Amino acid sequence: MPNELATATSPYLLQHADNPVHWRPWGADALAEAGRRDVPILLSIGYAACHWCHVMAHESFEDEGTAALMNANFVNIKVDREERPDIDAVYMTATQAMTGQGGWPMTCFLTPEGKPFHCGTYYPPAPRHGMPSFQQLLVAVRDAWQERADELREGATKIVDHLAEQTAPLSPAGVDEQTIDAAVGKLAAEADSQHGGFGGAPKFPPSMVLEFLLRHHERTGSVKALSLVESCAEAMARGGIYDQLAGGFARYSVDAGWVVPHFEKMLYDNALLLRAYAHLGRRTDSELARRIADETAGFLLRELRTPEGGFAASLDADTDGVEGLTYVWTPAQLREVLGAEDGAWAAELFAVTEEGSFEHGTSTLRLPRDPEDVPRWERVRAALLEARARRPQPARDDKVIAAWNGLAITALAEAGVALHRPQWIDAAAEAADLLLDKHMPGGRLRRSSREGAVGDAAGVLEDHSCLAEGLLALHQATGEPRWLSAATSLLDVALARFSGAEPGAHHDTADDAEALVQRPSDPTDNASPSGASALASALLTASALAGPDRAGDYRDACEQAVERAGMLASRVPRFAGNWLAVAEALRTGPVQVAVVGPDAGARAGLLHEAAREAHGGAVVLAGSPEAAGVPLLADRPLVDGGAAAYVCRGYVCDRPVTTPEDLAAALTR
Repeated sequence: MPNELATATSPYLLQHADNPVHWRPWGADALAEAGRRDVPILLSIGYAACHWCHVMAHESFEDEGTAALMNANFVNIKVDREERPDIDAVYMTATQAMTGQGGWPMTCFLTPEGKPFHCGTYYPPAPRHGMPSFQQLLVAVRDAWQERADELREGATKIVDHLAEQTAPLSPAGVDEQTIDAAVGKLAAEADSQHGGFGGAPKFPPSMVLEFLLRHHERTGSVKALSLVESCAEAMARGGIYDQLAGGFARYSVDAGWVVPHFEKMLYDNALLLRAYAHLGRRTDSELARRIADETAGFLLRELRTPEGGFAASLDADTDGVEGLTYVWTPAQLREVLGAEDGAWAAELFAVTEEGSFEHGTSTLRLPRDPEDVPRWERVRAALLEARARRPQPARDDKVIAAWNGLAITALAEAGVALHRPQWIDAAAEAADLLLDKHMPGGRLRRSSREGAVGDAAGVLEDHSCLAEGLLALHQATGEPRWLSAATSLLDVALARFSGAEPGAHHDTADDAEALVQRPSDPTDNASPSGASALASALLTASALAGPDRAGDYRDACEQAVERAGMLASRVPRFAGNWLAVAEALRTGPVQVAVVGPDAGARAGLLHEAAREAHGGAVVLAGSPEAAGVPLLADRPLVDGGAAAYVCRGYVCDRPVTTPEDLAAALTR
């Protein structure tokens, strides 16, 4: 069979379309072919921005001899983990169970029925550090299948049964005040007091944990929670993980000090971090936080926006096969661009040394302190950006993923309100229009599109949840009822199709989706919110915005979901950040602020105060009390013909207030 990836919509699959390997996309035909030939499936999973995926592709999948071994003895399937997170989740769980670790590229050997019997990650072209070469592995698996296929099938069935036990729903254990306090204490104990953040190397941006801690500070006044947020946020913003010239965050830092990043830039990281920095800037008036939010939004709009109005998935870690080539500098390179005097000043400012902080004497750019000479800083920055633009640039994975675009819509809408950037709200609305127009053929959400053409992969739980939350943020930012209607439709599908047999439990795939050897269900918040926690968040927001006929159902469904997260939140709060943020919003009501007035000008002062003072997770919406399709504004009359704000918490409302000062008092008491 020839390589069948040429017609794929995934840029990652297209990267492998010219390999001599006879790659096939995942599907019933490929599994049937393995059964017909009675050979194992070699499943390779990765993504376009993955450095080691590129390395293994060059070393092995482009090699004629390796390809011949693969083609003769296996049905070879290539999967983009971003396009098919359900497949990735099933086999990542198996890989972690077999090896104690996971990552990409992921290499799994399956029976023709799709059951895993051997899994690993990257394999080198020659034996290294006790690891067999990839060709040695291929020969060993081929021989094992030919000599004892029945034994491998039996073992694979046991593995699948074990995975089903491991992924059973968490036992009910609510997230109460004691759980929240314990989570804050555990996070404080795991904090890196020297470098900021939590744990050691490699160090990932803890976006959702920061959101939780900030909400906890808002509700309780905890100085400790705020200090954890501020130290981490400043360390990341001043480190090499942040692009000091153009804005935007890399995926993670390979060291504990945020100095050397893994250079790929992902949409989900930058969306979540934009939201966190915007909320911090609003709450503390931090000039640094506001600047980082502004620059991160600029990165999203400049570097990741697609011609159709959506947001691309990522920028590669590599440029021309060299990691970091676009981004790192030497003192000599700075002098070449800036001249001797400015070059020396920039080297000192950015901590660029002759020894280097990265590879081959190069350094990432850091900004340990703000420059005092701002005009000089702006001139130097512009010159370096111009010079960097002439370097080779990393490739862009331009597929539009529903869940990640939902995160971007939420961030741009909320940050646009908080920092008074209406253009960000407009961009969020354009992305939402694209998703609702292109990603819902037949009324059901699809996972991804590229160049306006929607892919075949069905939307998973995180797609429905994150997009619904983005639409609810747009409803609040614009007052337009169509966003609320679209959001509740998505939530109704999520509750009908993704709910488990036990109250509050949810699967990551729909009940009518393609059946895999295991139906994935992962409640942990990792690089992005779990589908279940994102659903709980959207349900809570919807309960405060929807009419009385649905509000109670959404609230009950949210509380049942959070009831399943208590064990996770108490034991590993770093992997329950979004759950804890939802729990904080639950404990505040959430706060609802309805601002009514005869026109936008009359409402402006109250709306500005609400955007500044309302807690994270609050619902704030402004408009005319006669606005059709906007339940939060219904039955909220003007006061003496003028604007008024109505503040409610849960099911209890204060009297309306008419001045920003009174509204601030109502929100901060």
